[in-house]
Amino acid sequence: MKKAPIIHVYCMPGLAANPTIFERIQLPEEKYEIHWLDWLLPKPKESLKDYSLRMCERVKHEEPVLIGVSFGGVIVQEMARFMQVKRVIIISSVKSEKELPRRMRLARCTKLFKVLPTSLAGHLDAFETIAYGEFMKKRLKLYKKYMSITDTRYLDWAIERMVCWDQPEPTPGVVHIHGDKDLIFPYKYIKGCITVPGGTHVMIINRFRWFNEHLEEIIETGKLIGKEEFRN
Repeated sequence: MKKAPIIHVYCMPGLAANPTIFERIQLPEEKYEIHWLDWLLPKPKESLKDYSLRMCERVKHEEPVLIGVSFGGVIVQEMARFMQVKRVIIISSVKSEKELPRRMRLARCTKLFKVLPTSLAGHLDAFETIAYGEFMKKRLKLYKKYMSITDTRYLDWAIERMVCWDQPEPTPGVVHIHGDKDLIFPYKYIKGCITVPGGTHVMIINRFRWFNEHLEEIIETGKLIGKEEFRN
């Protein structure tokens, strides 16, 4: 019997995150090969379309699976406009501007995102020394490990492209996995998703066992039958 071709899975991390957020994600090696994508530094005033086209150049295999977390979910949806894909899966993300929380829609209208102090992202070491309480210290260590992109040119660009994403309606066929405890993109605004009970915005890191148990089925079928709630 002829061996089935390997399915190539490309993973895009969240805003300012490095791809090690996927370090514990596992798929059967006889069927899948996982590839991590890194953020590129955007060109001045680069559109989301042009950026996504440049990111497509990093994909070296035909009909891949694209997986994106948070803003990375927006990027893989845009990338899929320019290539044939087997599946697009977004995690802790949104499928249209209608799923953005009110505060982001307000920032979109008022341009408040332009006054965010993104330069502070480069000073996590200083924040860590003054952090109060074990929870805050652990959270800062988590950010320090995974949130390594601190270039203000990238941060300013990414925040604006996220808040001002021009996507009135979801793209058909996008598979959405979302936690019901997500505080960045609150669950109440999300429609048509596979729900991870208790999942937060960083569940790709702290709920990796759930993904290792279910991700293969979701890649193959686009759904998760009889195990978790599907929200219409």
